[in-house]
Amino acid sequence: MKRARGFTLIEVLVSLGIVAIALVAGLQASAALTSNAQRQSDMVLAQLCAENELVRLKLARQLPAVGDSEEACEQAGQAFVVRVKVSPTPNPSFRRVDAHVLANATPLLRISTVMGRF
Repeated sequence: MKRARGFTLIEVLVSLGIVAIALVAGLQASAALTSNAQRQSDMVLAQLCAENELVRLKLARQLPAVGDSEEACEQAGQAFVVRVKVSPTPNPSFRRVDAHVLANATPLLRISTVMGRF
């Protein structure tokens, strides 16, 4: 009797299982890369918004008033909210300025600096 050539059903099922696991792992890796790229893009745009607000305060050429303010910022078609908090320091010639950037009420970035009299 001559033996037939080919794969058995078990061998085919095992190989299909291995391929399926490899494809799922590849899909998860590509999803993670996409998520990280979106996060990086959001962080860059949020940083632009925060820096714009801090530069706006510096260009006013006066010591910023103590208190909170909120400004809308749009970068690359995305809407952000920049909350600026100005706090006094022990030295009356300086103020601490914190800029918090939010997207859809989710905090993205916080930048702090100290501004002085010009």
